[in-house]
Amino acid sequence: MSEKLQVGILGGTGMVGQRFISLLENHPWFEVKVIAASPRSAGKTYKEAVGDRWKMTTPMPEAVKDIVVMNVNEVEAVSKEVDFVFSAVDMTKDEIRAIEEEYAKCEIPVVSNNSAHRWTPDVPMIIPEINPEHIEIIKDQKKRLGTKRGFIAVKPNCSIQSYTPALAAWQEFEPVEVVATTYQAISGAGKTFRDWPEMVGNIIPYIGGEEEKSEQEPLRIFGHIENGQIVKAQKPVITCQCIRVPVLNGHTAAVFVRFAKKPTKEQLIDRLVNYSGEPQKLGLPSAPKQFIRYMEEDNRPQVSLDVDYEKGMGISIGRLRPDTVYDYKFVGLSHNTLRGAAGGAVLCAELLKAKGFIDKK
Repeated sequence: MSEKLQVGILGGTGMVGQRFISLLENHPWFEVKVIAASPRSAGKTYKEAVGDRWKMTTPMPEAVKDIVVMNVNEVEAVSKEVDFVFSAVDMTKDEIRAIEEEYAKCEIPVVSNNSAHRWTPDVPMIIPEINPEHIEIIKDQKKRLGTKRGFIAVKPNCSIQSYTPALAAWQEFEPVEVVATTYQAISGAGKTFRDWPEMVGNIIPYIGGEEEKSEQEPLRIFGHIENGQIVKAQKPVITCQCIRVPVLNGHTAAVFVRFAKKPTKEQLIDRLVNYSGEPQKLGLPSAPKQFIRYMEEDNRPQVSLDVDYEKGMGISIGRLRPDTVYDYKFVGLSHNTLRGAAGGAVLCAELLKAKGFIDKK
């Protein structure tokens, strides 16, 4: 590739925005040109705007420290400087829907980490290994928006990444019923233990809106395009509980599955370890070489040992065994701020570029 695409980060001072900036350091295709945030941060250098709120374990990249933060609400000014944007803005859902659409109408592709557009009928919600064909809906979205290159694409909720890939790998056996409990890290709330000392040694059995997302979003991932919109799948029926646990990074899921066609354990493991998708075929920069691994040990996967598998972009599955009520049960683990958030969005942008939906202006 001759020249890198110029990228804007909307909401760049928050935790997910910081993760975007860390991931894009030395990216072979993308370069951070603009960081936009709230009016109170605008006009400051990025280093000044973030201050002591840098939450990443790696240092702030030198290349962004002196970038002067722009006002995220000055859409035309930001749009003139970039080829596309990642969105991690902290606003109400109505405000997010409006501002992301405004950027799209300024002919800027928007790859969003936010949930506001996940159920907009012509906005694709992508796990690149599972439903890359959904990006074709962008053509219908552009007709609605009246744009030539501007559009919105989103990634799904972080909680579903720990079990939806397994269900995708097992589609031939027709999962019909799923019971899942997710044990979710505090970084999913944009927190560290310094910010949230109450979480040390604690469990909170409620995360607002999370169970609805965890039950419904996999069905949209498994859906199909019909008459210019994405129609969600009807199966499997999923019920979920979501629990906040004292872990910094890594969402774990304990899952029970009933199948219409009864597989053997060996068949299920085979489908997991041999599952791959477009990112692997295309050799995308952020793609894990092996999307899903199966771990034989009784005590794996563990957050402390396994969350960074494939640089946080792979999924670890273990403890697959027959169940006395359902057919099988298993434990899944995914990195919620890499595969589940910014990393998943970067991989989505790479797929969109490889497929010709994002290019130089």
